[in-house]
Amino acid sequence: MRSVPARMQAVVASLATLVALVTLALWHPAGTLSVALALACVLLGMIAGVTVTAAWQARAGEAPPEERPAPGGYEVDADTLEAIDPRAVRQQRTAHRLSDR
Repeated sequence: MRSVPARMQAVVASLATLVALVTLALWHPAGTLSVALALACVLLGMIAGVTVTAAWQARAGEAPPEERPAPGGYEVDADTLEAIDPRAVRQQRTAHRLSDR
């Protein structure tokens, strides 16, 4: 089974969103139907946004992001930090503009 291209999905989802929004704006249904149409507009809008983003990424041919460094900034274990002078650690944090607060 062939999959539909991302561009076509984006166009269909955008048109469906537009149709639901125009229907809601011009027809003014009362009660539950208006809520259902409003929810359909939101859902179709989200689908359109995701498919447009997928189409852009497919077009750009983005490479996977590089691996990020571990959070925390230091690749030092707790025992090593205990052995280091606390003032030196504090100076290093202020030099790199890191704060523990």
